[in-house]
Amino acid sequence: MGSGHGRTKGLLTQPLTSTASILIRNVLAPTDRSSNVTDAIRIPADLLPADGRFGSGPSKVREEQVAALAGVWQSYLGTSHRQSTVRSQVGRLRSGLASFFSLPEGYEVILGNGGSTAFWDIAAFGLIEDRAQFLTFGEFGAKFASGVKEAPFLGDPTIITSDPGDAPSFRAEPGIDAYCSPHNETSTGVAITPQRVTGADAGSLMIIDATSAAGGLAVDPQQFDTYFFAPQKSFGSDGGLWFALMSPAAIERAARIKASNRWISPFLDLQTAIDNSRQNQTYNTPALATILMMAEQVDWFNANGGLDWCVARTNESSGIVYDWAEASSVATPFVSDPAKRSGVVATIDIDEAIDATIIAATLRANGILDTEPYRKLGRNQLRIAVFPAVEPDDVRQLMRSIDHVIGQLQ
Repeated sequence: MGSGHGRTKGLLTQPLTSTASILIRNVLAPTDRSSNVTDAIRIPADLLPADGRFGSGPSKVREEQVAALAGVWQSYLGTSHRQSTVRSQVGRLRSGLASFFSLPEGYEVILGNGGSTAFWDIAAFGLIEDRAQFLTFGEFGAKFASGVKEAPFLGDPTIITSDPGDAPSFRAEPGIDAYCSPHNETSTGVAITPQRVTGADAGSLMIIDATSAAGGLAVDPQQFDTYFFAPQKSFGSDGGLWFALMSPAAIERAARIKASNRWISPFLDLQTAIDNSRQNQTYNTPALATILMMAEQVDWFNANGGLDWCVARTNESSGIVYDWAEASSVATPFVSDPAKRSGVVATIDIDEAIDATIIAATLRANGILDTEPYRKLGRNQLRIAVFPAVEPDDVRQLMRSIDHVIGQLQ
């Protein structure tokens, strides 16, 4: 299990350059509370993580993934996605995902271009027959629901909301043919457990947006019909593709809608994606680097113990963050209910007496990246992603670094 720490550690332990000092002062300048910060805070080298990437997406890419890509730069990159060289990698990835998620008989791994945002529209065109029910408890679930609400060919959806930091529950409702929710709300750090809705109409589908959850949170495939996600979170690759784990019922639904009179944009045609995926290809040209780096990540997951190993790893890392916050005099987990705290994206409120933007900017100037909160949430907090590629020991070092920064600011 290589961690790819060697070169990165050397970078992160270098003293701040004058450019970095200027950068942090420029970042802090607009905030009145930062006026007492006269120079960049230097975090001691022995407190720094070996790898300082804690972004919620794009996320940490392991060195081994990049090395694998470099090894095939002439034979794979720049070649036709219709030929066996690329199709074999797509097949490798689809097979690896089916194994990783322990997909039941008849479930299929489907992929296409556009990312999870595109799949919101794909679901509206190709999976929802008339009326859907949505859970929204953050930015991304709300956007999915809004897109379906505006679709002129669908009935009005039921949208059940909760305040940021919490999550609502589905309720069985006659006439609902699809129940839709995020598994993990990346913007707030709230996670739920996907479960079929007791009392729902026969044939209704469970559609789960798993973009930041897939690969890092536990899930039972029997509890969903479509579980869709993108590569730039747990799978340590780049965005631009979507993947959907689809049950036989979802596949049949897509075929039935396709056979109806509904107009569907060719790029958003789910049946076209299904047909192409079965040939280990996409409707139009995909990002080849993304496919190979994701395949490398999935193979690494499976070699280490699959989804159970990944979940144990993210639980360990997120537990470090939450335990730190619970013990801190200036920090509190944003999600008050421990059962709803995400195991992959931890959001931590900071006491108003300390400006969290200064903490995040100081960390960034010391090589610790992307701990800022979701911009639209508008809270004085840190958001720390701990996808499976993140080493738990690096999370421990991150918390020591934050303690050091807070100590300098108090």
